[in-house]
Amino acid sequence: MKLYGIKNCDTVKKARKWLDDNGITYDFHDFKKDGLDDALLTRWENAIGWDALLNRRGTTWRKLPDEVRDTINAQSAHQIMLDNPSIIKRPVVESGREQGGNVSVGFNADDWATQFK
Repeated sequence: MKLYGIKNCDTVKKARKWLDDNGITYDFHDFKKDGLDDALLTRWENAIGWDALLNRRGTTWRKLPDEVRDTINAQSAHQIMLDNPSIIKRPVVESGREQGGNVSVGFNADDWATQFK
């Protein structure tokens, strides 16, 4: 399992604590420190869609110009996420078949208990 996010994000902290408390091993990739590449983002978009990855509630989204937010599409969203990884909902988790089998986004303890135990 590989968990992607930002180290200081509260949701990522909760997710990592939950994994640790439940004895589930994982590798952590910090967007800010380790970066985000085009191939990885494309893999996630193909698995769950660009709209599921885009965090429209955060400050990064709110800082975008209105004309960018109003005309967002798959292509522009992809570039925005590459340029500003903090706009991606967190955490993103890859599990199964060499961390490309299943992709999920967000943290919910009840869902994770079913999915990862």
